[in-house]
Amino acid sequence: MPKQNNDFRHIVLTSHPNRFGPKPISIIWGAGDPMQRGPVIATLTKQAHRNVVGTHSGSYTVYRALAVASGALQSDHKADLTNTAPVEHIGPHKSWADPDKIVSLDPFGAIVNEVFKPYYEQGYDIRPTIAITKAHINMPELQESIAKGRLQIDGKIMKSGGDLVVTKAAIEPVWYLPGIAKRFKITEGDLRRALFEQTGGMFPELVTRPDLDVFLPPIGGLTVYIVGDVQNVADPNKPLAVRVHDECNGSDVFGSDICTCRPYLVHGIEVCVQAAQEGGAGVIVYSRKEGRALGEVTKFLVYNARKRQEGGDRADAYFSRTECVAGVQDMRFQELMPDVLHWLGISRIDRMVSMSNMKYNAITQSGIEIVERIPIPEELIPPDARVEIEAKKSAGYYTTGEVLEASDLAQVKGRALE
Repeated sequence: MPKQNNDFRHIVLTSHPNRFGPKPISIIWGAGDPMQRGPVIATLTKQAHRNVVGTHSGSYTVYRALAVASGALQSDHKADLTNTAPVEHIGPHKSWADPDKIVSLDPFGAIVNEVFKPYYEQGYDIRPTIAITKAHINMPELQESIAKGRLQIDGKIMKSGGDLVVTKAAIEPVWYLPGIAKRFKITEGDLRRALFEQTGGMFPELVTRPDLDVFLPPIGGLTVYIVGDVQNVADPNKPLAVRVHDECNGSDVFGSDICTCRPYLVHGIEVCVQAAQEGGAGVIVYSRKEGRALGEVTKFLVYNARKRQEGGDRADAYFSRTECVAGVQDMRFQELMPDVLHWLGISRIDRMVSMSNMKYNAITQSGIEIVERIPIPEELIPPDARVEIEAKKSAGYYTTGEVLEASDLAQVKGRALE
């Protein structure tokens, strides 16, 4: 194993540019021309090139540090991106050049080695923040849908044996701080200070480098699964189904029946397949926001608190027990969620497989039309998940009639149930 250097004196905690030295490449967020917009450069090998706060694969950086510390990875490794280009091209769309439509991801993130080729030739280390590939997925419930006649095998989208052909994109978060602040109606200074303090001062550049507008936060990203022709997604004349799903490991992976997450996810996939087979497309957005972005430990603590209270697990205490443990009912803040839909060029959703008012309002207020909302069928709701459904109904989390106004939503999000 290589000898480790224990001399920390060479480490730079803040990276103020030398006023006499070269300035990092500027990022002009919202510019339609990628060369004018500028690349996102989070390299760790050439500090002078960095023009963002944070680093790529933010939620995995500690593992990378362990790999470097143990000698398994060279700290100056530069990725060989040969043959890694997207298997399907998405965009560019008009929304890519609107700084208000996309603030939490880099719309050029999948094609950096194409659009920023001149910078590569000058030795800049620019990494993709989006990767696009193709795959087959197979879930037992889809085979059941075929057996019951709800889905048809067509040999192209749905193959024999229940294999579903999808195009999928993995997306790392890239936050344009002025745009994030505007979206949440707060000052950029307050946003930077909160990010700095609530990460334990991990990113001093948030407060020492106001010239850096872009932050790569150490959080999970999202995955997009596209069913059908990718080009149909942005075509408002073709039927489009969408399910925006926030991660629930217990249900999505292991089939826990205390919530409706996996049944609703599968139902969303089924509706997406149907739209694709009608000549349109379907989109599943899977976000890493475990436990309403409170985390799985908090979620399990809340499970215990709900089940041990007097009278057992009750709808009238569903959200209040969450707030007692976490201090807030929900930290997903759907305000940033529509960005990925704008990256896909979506302007109209014919079938939104969700009854969440927060998701509906976030999407429609961003300028995307939703024609129909599709609830989870009653027969797919597990018995143990009835508490969740009744609690959400009582709290105004979703409605079967008119959509809540934004002011009403704020009250719903901000109060605990009595």
